[in-house]
Amino acid sequence: MKKAVIIGSGFSSLSCACYMAKAGYEVTVLEKNEQIGGRASMLEGDGFRFDMGPSWYWMPDIFERFFADFDRRVADYYTLEKLSPAYRVYFGEDDYIDIADNPESIIQTFEKIEPGSGAHLRRFMEKAEANYKVAMTDLVYNPGKSLLELVSPETAARLPLFFQNISQTVRRNIKNPKLRSILEFPVLFLGAKPSDTPAFYNFMNHADFGMGTWYPKGGFNAVARGIHQLAVEFGVAFKVNEEVKSIDCQESKVKSVTTQNSTYYADVVISGADYAHTETLLHSGLRNYSESYWQKKTFAPSSFLYYVGFNRKVPKLQHHNLFFDTDFEEHAREIYDTGALPQKPLFYANFSSKTDQGLCDPDKEVGFFLIPVAVDLQDSQEIHDRYFDLILERIRKNTGEDLRDAVAFKKSFGVQDFKERYHSCRGNAYGLANTLLQTSVLRPRIDNRKLSNLFYTGQLTVPGPGVPPALISGKVVAEYICKEHKSPNHPHYTYE
Repeated sequence: MKKAVIIGSGFSSLSCACYMAKAGYEVTVLEKNEQIGGRASMLEGDGFRFDMGPSWYWMPDIFERFFADFDRRVADYYTLEKLSPAYRVYFGEDDYIDIADNPESIIQTFEKIEPGSGAHLRRFMEKAEANYKVAMTDLVYNPGKSLLELVSPETAARLPLFFQNISQTVRRNIKNPKLRSILEFPVLFLGAKPSDTPAFYNFMNHADFGMGTWYPKGGFNAVARGIHQLAVEFGVAFKVNEEVKSIDCQESKVKSVTTQNSTYYADVVISGADYAHTETLLHSGLRNYSESYWQKKTFAPSSFLYYVGFNRKVPKLQHHNLFFDTDFEEHAREIYDTGALPQKPLFYANFSSKTDQGLCDPDKEVGFFLIPVAVDLQDSQEIHDRYFDLILERIRKNTGEDLRDAVAFKKSFGVQDFKERYHSCRGNAYGLANTLLQTSVLRPRIDNRKLSNLFYTGQLTVPGPGVPPALISGKVVAEYICKEHKSPNHPHYTYE
């Protein structure tokens, strides 16, 4: 059997490991940290359990499609619950909008707030659904090697949407600022300024309103554990606490990778670790991109994260809560234009124990808080603490829920932590922003120009940031390798 070594164990690596093993490779996954899952690790402390990273389960069809490729189902590995309401958005003191779990109810909510907007939203969502189908059929499963991948009758008909932006299409017919911010938030939190994101990406609104928000019991770490289990079933070997220190090359090929503990020989090496960091493990003449290249790219946000255990229940908030009680556009400018610490940031509050009591004692609550911030910030514990106080004060002001005396456990995580734990380029949390000049073939390539058997997967290459795209990225890279390198003839491996 040919040997494949995969660096990192985030979702793209887990996905790629499954596909490579199915294709007949002997696969070994090397993970720097103490547990499998990359950013979807689990933090435990004082009886509380926290997802360290992803917390929004959108695009359930992508997860189903992934498991179906192995003749499995999501339900074989973890249990999902659809949230109702999907989430709550706060705009001020006792001023909030609950987003329902179905499109018709959301349309009614919009119409009640702004008469006439319901019909506009319906048309907007019809276009978003159509774009979603095109994106998930014609675009995201391509390796980003040629502009011809983007050419089809469906994409040609949507060409103008790549030269308009999300803000333009949202604001053309929706006038209420609260409704506008609800439609624009998916790209702000997961990619780029709405004014810099091609209108075609409104398919994320279909993922939001059309498909709903789900919760995997046990948290997102349960999803990582499920895919890890699938990989083990196909014979993948996993090694934790094995940080790769060098990629060893000879005659235009990678021969092995070396960790602090051992050397692993391979016919193929795939890195699901941070792309820019991976290239530092190579001689400069073998890298695809220079340091200046990464400095010029537009990254999605970094984050200040807080994992907080409360010694009582928190009745006035939902599972997912967005606090948009400050200037949406000003916070976006601080993230993408000025790169400054936010003065009055938007933030996200998650209380997953409202859905999953297995995360803490029944009379307690698990809280996860996120403030999107610019990459490259110099943060500190003092800065983290200051923003945590701001979060609790804003929750008190907007909901009447004073949590300051209920904190039983707290740990923060910031820009420097992303760099140290994940070797994250410039401390990013989500990868490269989905701007026009960072779409498809304009994203970092999946293969190394100089080394014929080194490949890259994950959120810095195609198709982009987010967990579903990471699963797709793993499949894209595995299929590309198998087609280009004539993988072992595994009897039940087929390509779509």
